Amino acid sequence: MIFEVEHTTRFDYSQPVKLEPQAVRLRPRTDRSQVLLSFRMHLDPPPDGITDISDLDGNDTVMAWFTQATTSLEISTSLRAETLRTNPFDYVVLDPKLHELPMRYPADEAGALFRYMQPTGDPAVTALAWDVLNAGTGSAPEFLADLASRLAADVEGEVRLEGEPYPPAETLRLAKGSCRDVAVVFMDACRVVGLAARFVSGYHEGDPDIEEKYLHAWAEVYLTRVGWRGFDPTLGLAVADRHLPVCAGPTAASAAPSEGSYRGTALSTMKADLQVRVYPPQSPA
Repeated sequence: MIFEVEHTTRFDYSQPVKLEPQAVRLRPRTDRSQVLLSFRMHLDPPPDGITDISDLDGNDTVMAWFTQATTSLEISTSLRAETLRTNPFDYVVLDPKLHELPMRYPADEAGALFRYMQPTGDPAVTALAWDVLNAGTGSAPEFLADLASRLAADVEGEVRLEGEPYPPAETLRLAKGSCRDVAVVFMDACRVVGLAARFVSGYHEGDPDIEEKYLHAWAEVYLTRVGWRGFDPTLGLAVADRHLPVCAGPTAASAAPSEGSYRGTALSTMKADLQVRVYPPQSPA
């Protein structure tokens, strides 16, 4: 699918502040599942310096720093990308034992995946994970599909533009949460049964009948000889070409589209405007 995205986030401050260095993670990666065709970013006020980095999860991150006081910060991006994975299960595992749960990764992978494998230990999430696992055959792909479906059915979705995700137990207690809340529950349940999971922020085609669009969040899980694969527990499905990942990390904070602080006693408010257009690629003439 072709994604065309126009995204503006504006922070307003009640009085002038000094901005600390700001990290912006809004440039989608290019890999075997997607290709970034074009990307533009504009910052207002203009930064005094800027550098591009690639972090531990392969996110393309812009670091910008400022010296002048300001009463606002606006981050505007425009991009065009093509998603390529039409089948989220386009893999064959010759040895099913590799994906038996509880997961036991090979030693070299386990060491590299440590930061994605630490559950909170919450009893409610632990009970959920084992309930889903015991209801199936014990295979990781089945568990992931069943867990995503279970959360989509049990947790009512809501829009909450600001704030950290709720603790997983709180989301389960309320049976209601934003996409980032549900993604955090999914990740924690995966980690209970030994699966490495990370938080993903990005864009989804959304409901074509609803004009207003929002950033979306889901999770990716690492499977041996398969790699990172996405699951969207808000929608209850495996991720294919109708999602466009932008950044990923072991926590929601590490995958935030923008991150930074300021010096001063001002109050801040945030407004966002997002336009997402999704359509099939044109066939060659």
